Amino acid sequence: MIEVVLNDRLGKKVKVKCNEDDTIGDLKKLVAAQTGTRPDKIRIQKWYNTYKDHITLKDYEIHDGMGLELYYN
Repeated sequence: MIEVVLNDRLGKKVKVKCNEDDTIGDLKKLVAAQTGTRPDKIRIQKWYNTYKDHITLKDYEIHDGMGLELYYN
């Protein structure tokens, strides 16, 4: 299990525990459960790279304690 930190820069910082073989879509569902936002309205990115839903965290080289940016569509 790894812990990923997502910050929306509006004062909300969410820590989510997940597996490295989970997809970005799975991560969005976990974030949606904690924030109360629908998963299809969440966009996860790092700098200018928007992460696609079907690719795993391991493929994106997302590790324990890594910080990602959380945006709402």
